[in-house]
Amino acid sequence: MKTKETKSKFTSSLSINPYSQTYYKFSDGSITIEKKPGYDKQQQTIAFLNNKSFISTLVSISKNIPEEDLQDALENKVYEELALDLAIEYSIQFVEYFETADETNRHYHAFVVEPEVLENEFAQTVDKIKYIDQIVPIPLLLKPLYKKELILDSGVHCFIYFQEHDAFLAIYNNQEFVYTKSLKYSMRFMHETFCELLGEQINYADFTNVMSQEGLSTLNHEHQKHIIKLLGDTFLHVNDVLTYAKRAYNLENIDQIYMGSYAGVIPGIDEYSQTYLGIATDLFKFDYGFMSAEGYIDEMHALMHLYLQQDETEQYSCNFTIYHRPPPFSKRSSGQLLIALAASVLFAFAYPVMYWSLTYTEKVRYKILDDIYKETHATRLTREAAITLKEQQKADANALLNAEKNAYNEKKQTLIKIHEVKVNYPMKAMLVTQFTRDFNKYNTQIDSIIYAENNNTKEFTFSLIAKKDRDITSLVKHLTKVKSKEYDFRLDEILYDAEEMVYIGKLKAQL
Repeated sequence: MKTKETKSKFTSSLSINPYSQTYYKFSDGSITIEKKPGYDKQQQTIAFLNNKSFISTLVSISKNIPEEDLQDALENKVYEELALDLAIEYSIQFVEYFETADETNRHYHAFVVEPEVLENEFAQTVDKIKYIDQIVPIPLLLKPLYKKELILDSGVHCFIYFQEHDAFLAIYNNQEFVYTKSLKYSMRFMHETFCELLGEQINYADFTNVMSQEGLSTLNHEHQKHIIKLLGDTFLHVNDVLTYAKRAYNLENIDQIYMGSYAGVIPGIDEYSQTYLGIATDLFKFDYGFMSAEGYIDEMHALMHLYLQQDETEQYSCNFTIYHRPPPFSKRSSGQLLIALAASVLFAFAYPVMYWSLTYTEKVRYKILDDIYKETHATRLTREAAITLKEQQKADANALLNAEKNAYNEKKQTLIKIHEVKVNYPMKAMLVTQFTRDFNKYNTQIDSIIYAENNNTKEFTFSLIAKKDRDITSLVKHLTKVKSKEYDFRLDEILYDAEEMVYIGKLKAQL
């Protein structure tokens, strides 16, 4: 069951590894380790269940079963097929599986968890942060890799991830979960096996450093020999699991393997896997777009934060949390009781208090309005007399203003005519003279000149004649360069007059 809290309510998120007690906080695009986690109501929290902590199986059920009976029917089916103890109330979640052509049955992945597992594995975490919004089976955290387009293709993909106390293999087909299996080759198990092969005990931290920093490329030949033997046994086990999964789920091939570990990339393991299994292998390492100064971050922590960034419709509906936040006060039984009592008391006293309040309010309101009326009436008489006087003065002033406007307009028109004669005509002649100099400089003659004014726009149209079309284009290039701040030039075309053996063009210069 998904939490009903909306993502917009939270300002940060906290990922939890309950098995190693590590916490990472994500806020404003940056992910950092949280050494002292605590409760924060504006912080969304998520944890995962290791494969060892749950049982998974695929169950089928008739399509004729109505939706309201589906949950009970599925649970009964799981109890029957897995032979679960009927005296124990297991926590069971279902994810529908669509990769089948069965027309009579619906198929579901069932995830089963014993109640004490949730209590024991998350007790220490809940002591620190009180609530956990989502607890998700670890293989379902891989879904965002497709939704966020970190993996683009839709083949059959196998994910193998080595954790400290567990290791899991998960298969996705066409970007949907298909199968998962816990592998015995956890990093702790590998460490013990390596020490047995080596014949001496080495520190676990030293072992993980060798695996994550040197891997198969270690210069210690003794170590390299035992690591190769260890990985050979590991991939033999992986091959058996893949053989079973392909047969059980009708998978023709595994197209790609992604492999990684909580301690970091194991150098050379991808090439070894590809050689041993004959399947293309990549490192389980993706660019999540998070900023961090922490160095290597366990991929599971990054995936948990990526999971929370999805819309609820894009997540698998599989949440095992039993540590829900308390509902708002108004939705709690105690809160609803107190609200009902308060409403009853208020209702009992509402009528008499309201009647007395309204009577007193109306008396006060009448006295205030009466005083306002007397004052307003006296002010009204005074202002009416003042308005009458002002209106008469306004009429006299308007008559005088109109007479002055008429005299002004007559003088204005006279001055405009004088300006046209004294300024505009000589100015046009001067502009034409300037253009003529440029025309002569480029061996271009003027056949005619048209001057036009329209909407405060002034434009000359020159009909040009030249013996070479290059003279006209050079002229336009020159004018555009030296007079572009004063004019906009346009020359649509240059025509050739075969009879006169000259080139003709119309140049428009807009001022």
